[in-house]
Amino acid sequence: MYEKIIDELLQRIDQVTSLYNRLILLVAPSGRGKSSILQVLQKKTKAPFINIGLELSQKLLEFNERQRALQVNRLISNLLNTFNSDLVLLDNIEILFQPSLQLDPLRLLQKLSRDRTIVAAWNGCVKDGDLIYAAPEHPEYRRYPIHDLTIITLEDANE
Repeated sequence: MYEKIIDELLQRIDQVTSLYNRLILLVAPSGRGKSSILQVLQKKTKAPFINIGLELSQKLLEFNERQRALQVNRLISNLLNTFNSDLVLLDNIEILFQPSLQLDPLRLLQKLSRDRTIVAAWNGCVKDGDLIYAAPEHPEYRRYPIHDLTIITLEDANE
């Protein structure tokens, strides 16, 4: 069912190895099968599959809101480093958009992808040359130009 998108992801994983940021975003609205695709990819590559929302929220519990914003970069970096893998698959990254954490989620993912290839599921869409997360009136809304980003949308695979 996901053969085309998995093949595309495997090709892109090979292609980004020489780039400064080795980030691949799997983009689609919620409920379109991104998690299932990452799980199939995990079986093929044996790469760690990390539920960022679950893992990071557990680690943030010991901090108050102010401390969370100060510690989140270190916590997520340490989390990825525990896997000691050149490829990691990130799912449920929505926590990174939490306004109280004061993060730029895309920039954080790009920074983390300097040391390893990251394939991340991104709930959103590509529209008018921009990568979008949430609706404009939502507090977590983000819009980024897509130049220099490696993006695969589920529509690319004719799903």
